Amino acid sequence: MSSDKKVRELQKRRKEVQQGGGEQAIQKQVAMGKMTARERIIKLLDEGSFNEYDMFVEHEARDFGMDLKILHGDGVITGTGTMGGRPVCIFAQDFTVAGGSLGSMHARKITKIMDHSLKMRMPLIGINDSGGARIQEGVNSLAGYGEIFFRNTLASGVIPQISVILGPCAGGAVYSPALTDFVFVVDSISKMFITGPEVIKTVLGEDISMEELGGARVHSEITGNAHFFSESEDECFDQIKALLSYLPWSNTDVPARKKVIQPLEKYNISEIVPGDKRQPYDVRNVIRSVTDGSDFFEIQENWAANIVIGFGTMNGHTVGFVANQPLVLAGVLDVDSSDKAGRFIRYCDAFNIPIITLVDLPGYLPGVDQEHAGVIRHGAKVLYAYSEATVPKITVIIRKAYGGGYIAMNSRHLRADFVFAWPDAEVAVMGPEGAANIIFRKEIASAEDPELMRAQKVQEYKEKFANPYVAAAKGFIDSVIEPGETRKSLLHALEVSGDKSVGMPAKKHGIPPF
Repeated sequence: MSSDKKVRELQKRRKEVQQGGGEQAIQKQVAMGKMTARERIIKLLDEGSFNEYDMFVEHEARDFGMDLKILHGDGVITGTGTMGGRPVCIFAQDFTVAGGSLGSMHARKITKIMDHSLKMRMPLIGINDSGGARIQEGVNSLAGYGEIFFRNTLASGVIPQISVILGPCAGGAVYSPALTDFVFVVDSISKMFITGPEVIKTVLGEDISMEELGGARVHSEITGNAHFFSESEDECFDQIKALLSYLPWSNTDVPARKKVIQPLEKYNISEIVPGDKRQPYDVRNVIRSVTDGSDFFEIQENWAANIVIGFGTMNGHTVGFVANQPLVLAGVLDVDSSDKAGRFIRYCDAFNIPIITLVDLPGYLPGVDQEHAGVIRHGAKVLYAYSEATVPKITVIIRKAYGGGYIAMNSRHLRADFVFAWPDAEVAVMGPEGAANIIFRKEIASAEDPELMRAQKVQEYKEKFANPYVAAAKGFIDSVIEPGETRKSLLHALEVSGDKSVGMPAKKHGIPPF
């Protein structure tokens, strides 16, 4: 065969593989409102940057007629490309080829690119669109999942791992996304569940749709399994690009520095927070009042909204924000918000991203439901995460910091590097009204005018305890600052703690309250 013939043969083979499961299967994919696997990769990566590997891998199954079937690429596309000019590893399951089912060679292609991403220290993006384990390959499929899970765990905290759910992801397959750092879902397209609707109906007699069981909104709003929700695949890809712009490419790297832009004038920090402590406000506007260009990239916006987490930049450098949200449940800590905050704190610490904490909460959420749901165990995750973190940790107490909530939200006692407080901040075991009712109950009950006496005692408690100066006098607060000084104080704190070094006890690893 001449050289020209060999080239034509290569081109022919490539074209066959690139057709996936064929025109009919592709049209069916399009009819479901989904891009093909190859289109997704090309859309997500920089134009012309994708280099595909293992294009000609074939499955090894020989039972149940599989020896007669040709599965192009074995139902998954793998390779490398660039995003924003920086290299990434990527795989995309191809639902047009045997439903994207995972067999041994399919899994081997994925684990190979995973090994590459870890070895080369670059992010891994996995696009999931699969009917699950390939039944015809039996235990080989299960072994493939196990090999993937193991690598997800090895890479955790070393490189960013991103899972994109753009179709079904069911059974054991869901545990790979659960082990990764960030999960993206798209409305009406993404489906994640352990047990399908048919099995649930057979076993439990319950009729439930796939969307109700494990659709995008369910995981974005109820379970917290998804970190980002979008209305379309295009919007999802924009979210991924935005996220990666804040992240380092590995735990030994630093995020690319962004342009420094002053916060927008419309976010006037002195006007955002009401003087009346009973009035709620959107803490995200406080964050925008101090970040470069008032930019804030929120994570898990739709779940456990009483805590806000996300990324911004200050002086061009990525910073992680954790903030109580007074608009929702007065910003209390509860089971879900503790999980949300604790995991994000550990992520920032793993990738050397400084953490800024904005505090305004009455404490942990009381109630039988929370106690029975394990608020003690879950609440301890925040304490553990902050205590373990060695990155720069800076806290601003805005209004209320009561009881265990004060301690948990990156207090000096958990080794915050800097703690600032606004003049109206209240740091106390509990709110002045409740404290006065307990401490001075006899005086109030015996007074001629109980309400007047209560008001006097509340004011007395405030003057003695519920203010920032008592804590500042003991060195628990470094500085009481004016609201308008917040950005300046944060920038200085970040600058001086940039080369922070902390020694930790020698140990294999700690035992967090999982």
